[in-house]
Amino acid sequence: MADHDVQAVEEPAAASAPTRRPNILFVFADQWRASATGYSGNPDVQTPHLDALASEGVTFTTAVANCPVCTPYRASLLTGRYPLSTGLFVNDVRLPESEITIAEVLATQGHDTAYIGKWHLDGPERSAYTPPGPRRQGFDFWAVGNCTHQYLHSLYYLGDDPTPRTWEGYDAHAQADLAVDYIEAHGRERPYCLFLSWGPPHNPYDRVPQRYLDLYDPSTLTLPANVPPEWRTERTRRDLAGYYAHITALDESLGRILAALEGSGQAENTVLVFTSDHGDMLGSQGRHRKQWPWDESIRVPLVVRYPRRQGDARLDDTPFSVVDLLPTLLALCGAPIPEAVEGTSLAHLVTGEAGDAPEEALIASIAPFSEAWPGPEWRGVRTRRYTYARTLEGPWLLYDNAADPAQCRNLIAEPGYAALRADLDERLAHWLRRTGDAFLPGAAHMAQYGYPRGDKGEVPYVL
Repeated sequence: MADHDVQAVEEPAAASAPTRRPNILFVFADQWRASATGYSGNPDVQTPHLDALASEGVTFTTAVANCPVCTPYRASLLTGRYPLSTGLFVNDVRLPESEITIAEVLATQGHDTAYIGKWHLDGPERSAYTPPGPRRQGFDFWAVGNCTHQYLHSLYYLGDDPTPRTWEGYDAHAQADLAVDYIEAHGRERPYCLFLSWGPPHNPYDRVPQRYLDLYDPSTLTLPANVPPEWRTERTRRDLAGYYAHITALDESLGRILAALEGSGQAENTVLVFTSDHGDMLGSQGRHRKQWPWDESIRVPLVVRYPRRQGDARLDDTPFSVVDLLPTLLALCGAPIPEAVEGTSLAHLVTGEAGDAPEEALIASIAPFSEAWPGPEWRGVRTRRYTYARTLEGPWLLYDNAADPAQCRNLIAEPGYAALRADLDERLAHWLRRTGDAFLPGAAHMAQYGYPRGDKGEVPYVL
């Protein structure tokens, strides 16, 4: 563990510590957008286990990835800090050992810590071994590959053995099996904090067992209204079918994990979280993948269930940022929150207690790369109702998501919305001041951190 003074913190007011601190079981996927769930009303995708979980927990319908791409999300998740604070605003850079993570805090509070699956926080060598010590950021049990999307032949490392291994079969299923083993073997003497990180449903969309592909006929799938005519192709439908196939495969594994947790007798005292690091455009707005301000990119599923202290199961439309997850989870555990944390504890939204909640979430693409190259750089806010974004050139997008959930009508230039645009622009300016963001060109931020830049703006990486 890094040499951090994690005791120099304030005790959270939102939640007092229970007699025995709860377990944390945090399950998250890669590139699973919020609309790709049965509980959200999607008529095509099959997610029965996630739907059941949503019916039991608090489901946050406006949960967002502040900087919707893998490494920035993961850094914010573990630290509760924004990308320009950690320096992780692009993929394939290493999380500094000086950062204080949720695992490091909980280890000081008596939790066993474990991480299984995709990491993507250890620099540009995607197949490299992360040795024991500070680069593991406080996680003890370790079954991790830095980054791969070869789901049927997926590399990882187990414990302190530097010999590369391959997950058996479909990696997400094998990772879930190991998580089940961990849950079933863990006694009640000490609480645990287990993170399970899946690579799917991130493309490639066809690297999933055939039985799941067979569930979806591309020709019958419903394409969102915001997929333009030129994108309504056989390829788009085939990609969507594969995307849903991955999701149903993950949902099946989620069902096994839920059953194991119930069977362990510890479900009542476990904070269970299901979410994703960002979404996937899949042709919406004529775009691929992520790093965009539209809901398909920024908005993710987020379900929190904590039977011991939870209020009623319900939907909650509070804008919930990834930086809010760490302080929320620490507060639910009665654990101290590091002073450097920039997110806000929303534990009271889980427990049903009174408290303030944010009116908007900051969203950003700081140094666009790969599928978003050559830009534009943008900053914005997502409220319960509106999406607003501006580029370096000025105001760019404004959507009324209540009247136009597919975000087909950009209101940015319409005179009747001038006052709303000004209000949202001031809210954004507040967040930029609060986070110390001068809104510079991406190249300036890359130069500030000395990051190399490839032909499409990316930090060059090695598979």
